[in-house]
Amino acid sequence: MAVSHTESELPEVVTVARDLIRFDTTNWGGGQARGEREAAEYVAEYLRQLGLTPEIYEPIERRTNVGVRIPGANRDKPALVVHGHLDVVPAVAEDWSVDPFAGEIRDGMLWGRGAVDMKDMDAMILTSVADILRSGRQPARDLAVTFFADEENGGGEGSALVVRDRPEWFAGATEAISEVGGYSIDLAGRRAYLLQVGEKALVWIRLVARGRAAHGSAFHEDNAVTRLAEAVAALGRTAWPVELTATTERLTNRIAEITGIASNDPDAVAAAAGPASRFLRSTIRTTANPTALTAGYKHNVIPDRAEALIDVRTLPDGEDGALRAIQEIVGPDIEIEVVHRDIGLEVPFEGELVDAMVAALGRHDPGVPVLPYLMSGGTDNKALAALGIRGYGFAPLKLPADLDFTGMFHGVDERVPLEALVFGQRVLTDLLLSY
Repeated sequence: MAVSHTESELPEVVTVARDLIRFDTTNWGGGQARGEREAAEYVAEYLRQLGLTPEIYEPIERRTNVGVRIPGANRDKPALVVHGHLDVVPAVAEDWSVDPFAGEIRDGMLWGRGAVDMKDMDAMILTSVADILRSGRQPARDLAVTFFADEENGGGEGSALVVRDRPEWFAGATEAISEVGGYSIDLAGRRAYLLQVGEKALVWIRLVARGRAAHGSAFHEDNAVTRLAEAVAALGRTAWPVELTATTERLTNRIAEITGIASNDPDAVAAAAGPASRFLRSTIRTTANPTALTAGYKHNVIPDRAEALIDVRTLPDGEDGALRAIQEIVGPDIEIEVVHRDIGLEVPFEGELVDAMVAALGRHDPGVPVLPYLMSGGTDNKALAALGIRGYGFAPLKLPADLDFTGMFHGVDERVPLEALVFGQRVLTDLLLSY
């Protein structure tokens, strides 16, 4: 049963998340964005009030990043990067039940664009640091706390530039934590947590079909729109085969053990995760989804060019093979332009940091299994990998079994339970003090 709160009783992690949601940091991609500046200034001022000296880096106007170093109790340990991003994907207000940038609290939940991706984690980071420093304690090791711009467009105007121009922010760091992992799912009535130890590779492509321009009334067999439509339909309907990595094989085996479902059908095993199954099924195969179409300029003119944007996500190191397969699917007459390409990541579900994250969850939710998973999307951990930093997804949230949490990433009516925010902040604070 959700606990109701009056305005004066709201936990600080909730008020900070709400404040961040109220900054409209929409990022449409392709260099078109409102910018993160005001949200970044809020974050920087919050950190200053804790006695810290954050640095603001804005290599492109209004694309603002914030970094701060927090000394740990043991300076001999490698530093840990704790990072979030401040931008959000667009929200069409007419489709929502609430104003997506009002930070409304309703039914025990905080609603708004960024509530799960990822201003909830941003607030958890800030308030965990605050709890530690206000109590006179230190984190167990140095923390490189960073808030990036432009993650929702692949980080080209955010983390990529910070890593290139401000590598000293991450000096001595070997590991990083951020989104998307540490949240709970329901497996046939039993709660489990997913800890993210990998990310699929990202390839954004443009399909281009060419034809001959003509009057719209003409008998015409060289129509670029028709050619493109056939290619997009063929690609969109392609059933990509299941391919398991070390992470996804371990995940499906563990789900099978917990639920009693035979593990020889990974799709059936993933289905046991209820709403989260869409996320998990995306991690065991390549996906290539058409996302935008562009052609023509007048009703009675057949254009000589038509374009489609395709969001391709492959398993780590599968990019080249996927591009070859896509060319075969769409045919030799369709040009493929690579708009953006980034690496996939996968690290073992083992080691001191993994053990520490699992233990922190166990102290706050005893006896609940923690499973490794490969994220279908991507994070700024990809940029940090260029510095040799291993990234994990750990934004801990204890969620109601019937909440379609994974469906809210980039979805309508994005929201997060207040109790989950409080839980996550406590777990994160525990981890930063103990690891």
